[in-house]
Amino acid sequence: MLTGFYDAAIYIYALSLLFFISDCIRRNRAAKRMGTGLLAVVGVLQAGALFVRAFEEHALPIFTPFDFLLLLAFSLVVAALIMNLLQRAEFAVLLLGIIGFGVQVLNRLWFSPGNNPLKHWETVHGLLILHITLANLSFVVYTIAAVFALMYLFLHRKLKGKKWTDAVRRLPSLEMLDKYAYLLAFVGTPVLTVSFIVAVLSVVSEGRINLLLDLKVLATLAGLSFYYFYLFKKRSQQHTGTLMAKWLLAGYVFIIIIFVLNSWSDFHRWGGE
Repeated sequence: MLTGFYDAAIYIYALSLLFFISDCIRRNRAAKRMGTGLLAVVGVLQAGALFVRAFEEHALPIFTPFDFLLLLAFSLVVAALIMNLLQRAEFAVLLLGIIGFGVQVLNRLWFSPGNNPLKHWETVHGLLILHITLANLSFVVYTIAAVFALMYLFLHRKLKGKKWTDAVRRLPSLEMLDKYAYLLAFVGTPVLTVSFIVAVLSVVSEGRINLLLDLKVLATLAGLSFYYFYLFKKRSQQHTGTLMAKWLLAGYVFIIIIFVLNSWSDFHRWGGE
């Protein structure tokens, strides 16, 4: 049943993206409505897959890489549906859709549901749930911020070259894109910080202090430093919007690298192994 839900979501997701791409290439309200409807169906299928995983695990499906990415893909679909209600958000919705679709497909290719190695650690179970939930939320917020930063760079390049295309006219202003990216980074950074603190507390409560020097922990600190530097520079207004947008994208790439480091880290394999 899980495979059926998941694969159906991938196929419908791909079809939804085709309609959104059609609308972005040339204004087409019918294509936009169809893409939105199909995206809503994808969200329902993803929710069904999460429900199946919760039934199988008898717990929140968030502890394995497969479940984490499934929840991330679902959250991105929900964010895209919400943003679709806003004006001049077509390209942001499309980019979120492409990212979410990529997450969905790669999760299918790279991971399997597997067993949850942390579900028997009752003493820190609540802290682990909070840590993973906040980490997932920060990933979603950072993804949307990266989308706005990317749109900022695209629009800035077009305006600098005085290329007044239909795509330019359908985008928010540079000021608004810069503002949205900053606000999202301003929200996502404290969320990731709290998630990191909770993870550290979970490790300390189990007496596994040596894990605080794990590569995953050090990389997360470096990633947070990226975003805190960005927030500090934005507040001080010492750099141009293009440089700050590039810095925001660099921070997002680093966040992705942090997730990939799970394969070489012991931090998320300490639950009884």
